[in-house]
Amino acid sequence: MDKLARRQHRVVLYPFMVMAEQTAIEWTDATWNPVTGCDKISPGCLRCYAERFSERFRGVPGHPFEHGFDLRLRPERLDQPLKWKAPRRIFVNSMSDLFHKGVPDEFVGRVFDVMEQASHHVFQVLTKRSSRMATFTRRRYGEAIPPANVWLGVSVEDGLRKGRIAHLRRTAAAVRFLSVEPLIGPMGEIDLSNIDWVIVGGESGPGHRPMLPEWVDEVQEQCAEQSVAFFFKQWGGIRPKANGRLLKGREWNEFPGERNEIAA
Repeated sequence: MDKLARRQHRVVLYPFMVMAEQTAIEWTDATWNPVTGCDKISPGCLRCYAERFSERFRGVPGHPFEHGFDLRLRPERLDQPLKWKAPRRIFVNSMSDLFHKGVPDEFVGRVFDVMEQASHHVFQVLTKRSSRMATFTRRRYGEAIPPANVWLGVSVEDGLRKGRIAHLRRTAAAVRFLSVEPLIGPMGEIDLSNIDWVIVGGESGPGHRPMLPEWVDEVQEQCAEQSVAFFFKQWGGIRPKANGRLLKGREWNEFPGERNEIAA
């Protein structure tokens, strides 16, 4: 099998990345990618799984990632969630960042139009471009109540990136959440006021950076103290599931509004 044929063959091996209806991500049910591709802006991006996957197919004619991880708008995908009748949690742009500077406000607005229209789903939007998200949502909603089904979050990989949390607090959203993944350093003290949910996970893939248990404990205990739902995704490793997802002898699967009372 020549090199091109092997790359085309891999399409069958990774259907969860090509078909939006399926995902292996524990805290969501489906992914929707009206934008693909991105650029690195902080250390958490160093070993981006989305880039690693996309670049495998650069140059494969007709493949969704024929152009690798170059930023691309996908307007033909905008109506996908409207076709899904059963309610589900949908992670928006698992293969990009909706608030990337290369995505026009007009297109971001079209994505929000669909999320608001498909109110039977819950949409989970994550960004590292937290300042732009705050500005966009405050302009869009003003004094109005944001839609309950649109959850907005920021990725924070260590204590040096906590400024994104301040931007999140200024974001107009019914539910605000943090993805502390990959956690590559201690977070230190976290102000979780007006934050509803925290996800923590370790890095996976070739050259993955270790996540120390004390870093995870520090975040979990602060969530408990501040009554914020906590979800532990994985320890990470060469593969996402390599070291499981037990923390303190149990799984942590809390969602906003569903937090169980537990001891720190």
